[in-house]
Amino acid sequence: MKKFDYKLLLPVLLISIFGVLMIYSASSIWSEYKFQDPFRYLKLQSLFLIIGTILLIVISKVDYMNYLKKANFILGICFLLLILVLIPGVGTIRNGSRSWFGVGGLGVQPSEFMKLAIIIFTAKYLSKNPKEVKNIVKGVFPILSITLIAFLLIMLQPDLGTGAIILVSVVGLLFISGVNMNFFIKIGVVGLIGLVGLIIAAPYRIKRIVSFINPWTDPLGAGFQSIQSLYAIGPGGLLGMGLFNSVQKHFYLPEPQTDFIFSIISEELGILGILIVAGLFIWIFYRCIKIALKCDNLFGKYLVFGITFQLAFQTILNLAVVVGLVPITGYALLLYS
Repeated sequence: MKKFDYKLLLPVLLISIFGVLMIYSASSIWSEYKFQDPFRYLKLQSLFLIIGTILLIVISKVDYMNYLKKANFILGICFLLLILVLIPGVGTIRNGSRSWFGVGGLGVQPSEFMKLAIIIFTAKYLSKNPKEVKNIVKGVFPILSITLIAFLLIMLQPDLGTGAIILVSVVGLLFISGVNMNFFIKIGVVGLIGLVGLIIAAPYRIKRIVSFINPWTDPLGAGFQSIQSLYAIGPGGLLGMGLFNSVQKHFYLPEPQTDFIFSIISEELGILGILIVAGLFIWIFYRCIKIALKCDNLFGKYLVFGITFQLAFQTILNLAVVVGLVPITGYALLLYS
């Protein structure tokens, strides 16, 4: 009988429960104003935690080698979903992006499924073709081509954050598979040029870059969220202002239960809260890497590494945005937002 890795499961459960608590703290004021129910987001997040825990138990019973057999099928279905979500009337628009299937407040993002599908497919490809990856043309370009198609479909929504996470995770897998270092230098230059092109093509991204460099150029517009986030983090000190005592959640920081929930954690729990969040995440990623290194199956090794790369980059990206190290991308904090 398969056993859980409790050293991994425990921090995941702790961070999830702590996330529910912080969702309530961050959202109660906004939720009472908008829905006349301060517990709305608490109830929703608790429901999602229960559903997620049930799915964790069910999926843990599935032999991961089944994903190897169905990798092409899973990828094909996810590509179909990415195309369907772009069709008006099928996909719904939220916050300016046609990224969702759903009705009312409930919905799913097909790009989230693609994040996992691309890792499964890449893990299969690399495990089946360990020698071919040494050849850039025959071994690497097939994977990059598929990844770029997924990236472009996601950018049509548009959703730069998810697209970047997919690209970084695939490049990370190619790196550990032994691809020549010169390739990464070249792809880094190409990626930088492409990023500049994407920024120039969308005026709102230019505004985000300008507000990132100096948010006070537009303190009531593009720079507003960054400024309010720093106002939340600054007063936190060592122990914070106390749980439930945030000032910024009183309509200063917009919808604080979403991408900027870390700001509220910092304000209410101070450096102590930051260390708790960072410590739990570091332990989770450490355990995942240890599991990957111990895995004697090449597909399983690449699968765990790929998922870990995605989770780690997503977390680092969100935290970097909140503290003002990178421009706002609109990506949630794993297990919290």
